[in-house]
Amino acid sequence: MKHVITLNELRDALDSLPRPLGFVPTMGYLHEGHMSLVRRAAEESASVVASIYANPTQFAPDEDLDTYPRDIPRDKAMLKEAGVDVVWIPTTEIMYPEGYQTWVTVEVVTQPLEGARRPTHFRGVSTVVAKLFNAVRPDKAFFGQKDAQQAVVVKRMTQDLSYPIEIVVCPIEREEDGLAMSSRNTYLNEEEHQAALSLSQGLKLAQTAFQSGERDADALRQIVIDRVNAEELTDLQYVSCAHPSTLEELEGDVETCLISMAVFVGQTRLIDNIVL
Repeated sequence: MKHVITLNELRDALDSLPRPLGFVPTMGYLHEGHMSLVRRAAEESASVVASIYANPTQFAPDEDLDTYPRDIPRDKAMLKEAGVDVVWIPTTEIMYPEGYQTWVTVEVVTQPLEGARRPTHFRGVSTVVAKLFNAVRPDKAFFGQKDAQQAVVVKRMTQDLSYPIEIVVCPIEREEDGLAMSSRNTYLNEEEHQAALSLSQGLKLAQTAFQSGERDADALRQIVIDRVNAEELTDLQYVSCAHPSTLEELEGDVETCLISMAVFVGQTRLIDNIVL
């Protein structure tokens, strides 16, 4: 596995890779969720490139950029063992050189849910993903369903900017107790971890109700709200029942929906979702 930093090093490394090329962008501190994307990329591609970059422009000033967990040597070892051909670890000086002033903004699908509470977040996401796509030029790019709105935004951007890239969205990987895997899970103490299980448990209760015939959007939301609010350590930001592609909030009976949420457990903000 080649480790490259500069754009010239990346281009030289890419020149020798057979196609199709699969790409897995990450912010580092890898876990099984990331590795499931890498394995999927290896199954569907002749070569695999991964990137590690904790993108500062998608963090608000009061968010956890400075404390976001990092372990580059561990990440590189995991990627090498998984058969990644090239890992690109750019610096912020490379990604956002002095005087940088160009942004990619996706409009409608960034406005609800996470976008309503983190208004600068998706501008940072779409800009960095566009820059990564321009540099790596993959045939396929692999993203996780856990960041459901991000996946919708990236698909919209890819289509709107005519990138010849297939976006592959892979299922959420969960710990044995159901907690969606996240680098931020490391912030949780044991008591908070137990409280955080209410997110996946609430989604499971909504899924069971849906499978039993419940179709009312408000009722499905309330099932999740009640389960999360039963925990003393949780502070619910939102529960949404929205169209999976447009992210428009739904009312009345639904045939399919994305139920998603954001919850503070102690000081840690977690997200989770399910498509019914």
